[in-house]
Amino acid sequence: MKKIILLLFVTGSSIAIFAQQRDSSEERTGDFKKDKLFTGGDVTIAFYTGGTTLGVSPYLGYSLTKWLDAAVSLNFIYQGQKDIYGYKYRQTNIGPGAFVRLFPIDFLYAQAQYEHNFINYKILAPGGGGSSKFKTDVNSLLLGAGYSSGRSEGSNTYYYLSVMFDVAQLRNSPYVDSYGRMIPVIRAGFNIGLFQGRQRRDRY
Repeated sequence: MKKIILLLFVTGSSIAIFAQQRDSSEERTGDFKKDKLFTGGDVTIAFYTGGTTLGVSPYLGYSLTKWLDAAVSLNFIYQGQKDIYGYKYRQTNIGPGAFVRLFPIDFLYAQAQYEHNFINYKILAPGGGGSSKFKTDVNSLLLGAGYSSGRSEGSNTYYYLSVMFDVAQLRNSPYVDSYGRMIPVIRAGFNIGLFQGRQRRDRY
């Protein structure tokens, strides 16, 4: 676990340094530009031994620089698991989140995403032995990388595919199994640049 976190930290730091060097000539300005707004959403899919995770996550964001995007999101997630004793677990989650994406090159990015999910949890005992329910909430910190198609200067519309892991590994996270192990989280979606006219190529 510690090795994974260290590797992700070193990779993210290297990407940030590279991106800053790449963007050193960019004009710095605090002016808000609506053509740097974007929206989109993704689908979360994770399959593993004894369980499935499915979800959707729409978002709204802003391109801070040529290599850095930031956004706020809303998550809807369903998770079903079955352990070796025959207990079934049903979990539905909804909650806000936020993420940043670093683009060292136009078609590859690293992503860090924070989520706070409010959870409805149901446990079904084997052999019709009854059920129990409870509610809770949990934080997640997803780190990973992805592939982007079409993101370039003048256009922030593209599709993407990413793989991330919840390095926080907190109990009841939708991204860990019943043993507390991290689950690879595969997300695919579409990013749509807003208000991008022809002048965008000169202003991005």
